Amino acid sequence: MPATTFSPLKVNCSNCNLRDLCMPVEGDADDMDALAELISARRKFKRGDVLYSHGEPFTNLYAVRTGFFKTVVTTPDGREQVTGFHMAGEIVGLDGIVNDQHTCDAVALEDAEICVLPFSRMSDISRQVPALQTHVHKLMSREIVRDQNMMLLLGSMRAEERLAAFLLNLVQRLHVRGLSQSELVLRMTREEIGSYLGIKLETVSRMFSRFADEGILEVRQRHVHIIDPEALERIVNQQGA
Repeated sequence: MPATTFSPLKVNCSNCNLRDLCMPVEGDADDMDALAELISARRKFKRGDVLYSHGEPFTNLYAVRTGFFKTVVTTPDGREQVTGFHMAGEIVGLDGIVNDQHTCDAVALEDAEICVLPFSRMSDISRQVPALQTHVHKLMSREIVRDQNMMLLLGSMRAEERLAAFLLNLVQRLHVRGLSQSELVLRMTREEIGSYLGIKLETVSRMFSRFADEGILEVRQRHVHIIDPEALERIVNQQGA
């Protein structure tokens, strides 16, 4: 069970620096007040805490305010398969909409904080703020596109192409949040990266070493400096060439 802490303070979406990422911004001040009323609480998590589990009834979506989460499923033989990584400004929990129960586990990769969005109240708020429904549809569409991209990674790319694409995607998402396009700290382990990309831990480590030897990256444990992003793009674009 997650170790949750509920904030007694009223959530103020209009002052949140992630508002543009996780909430629609077309509305006026009254719309923003309505969106703030949608958020029932904030919860804090420690590294390793579970936000929700497979089979748990679906009641909420969660906006990641700080930190990183991974989503995982357990295969029939007991292995853990990472299905996604979610950072600040992204919404977690969309997997539960279809059948009213979650299809995976969501686990904090570091100390984190989330905003709780009760799904049952979204239809009511959507009547007042039509942009909210449009935004949720966009979020669902984004998840579909991510799933399609993952199928491409697992179905046709070689190991070096998968890792290069993963790193480029990660820095692009971080850049949208105002962070560096060349410096990043990996919140996930190499084993978790391998699980997500469908390659062995040893292969992930070997690819990092190869990229470093070729002057593409500088790696210091979990700190990665991308020296030559164009080289990563060439690795990805050589697919099918």
